[in-house]
Amino acid sequence: MEKIRILLADDHPMFREGLVSSLSSVAEFEIAGEASDGEEAVRLAEEQQPDIVLMDISMPGKNGIEATRDIIRTSPHIGILILTMFDDDASVFSAMRAGARGYMLKGARKQEIVRAISVVSSGEAIFSSSIARKMMFYFDSIMGKTAAAHPLLPMLTEREREVLEWLARGSDNAEIARKLSLTLKTVRNHVSNILNKLQVADRAQAILLAREAGLGGELQG
Repeated sequence: MEKIRILLADDHPMFREGLVSSLSSVAEFEIAGEASDGEEAVRLAEEQQPDIVLMDISMPGKNGIEATRDIIRTSPHIGILILTMFDDDASVFSAMRAGARGYMLKGARKQEIVRAISVVSSGEAIFSSSIARKMMFYFDSIMGKTAAAHPLLPMLTEREREVLEWLARGSDNAEIARKLSLTLKTVRNHVSNILNKLQVADRAQAILLAREAGLGGELQG
């Protein structure tokens, strides 16, 4: 079985050292590198192509949300798992919109982090219990508003929303790639991320949700 390659991005050396020690003891894991800021995380992600980036939010220079956005833009197949002290709404939803597949707090136990890494590496999304409750409260609070404010859509990145728009119009991957000037592989990765984030089994269900949210109207180009 191939190991899950993990890039750690955190500006606190002692915390990184603890993560390296803890995660290295898991037979299925391999540490692909360490970054002390967002810029380094983006560079190492491009060079090492890890399966997972364990990303802090508050780092000097480029923060974790900006780094997540940059990594997903060029390597959408890399799973970003946020591991941070911040549990405010702005941080949570900014991270989700940037493309993170999971959000955990630094107080999480080792087994929780190990499970989260495994879940994200399989292409699924995961959140710590307190973050999950926060998201459910948010979703409940906006139910009944306009369809354009569908509770699942804030989790998508801007590019994923564009891809979903074209899916809702009935476009196949090849047409989407032409319209958005993307490679076919990148479009497939975006579609996979969309299905995971919307928690649907196939394109048909994603299209149904998109149309319920008011997507799929006339687009230019």
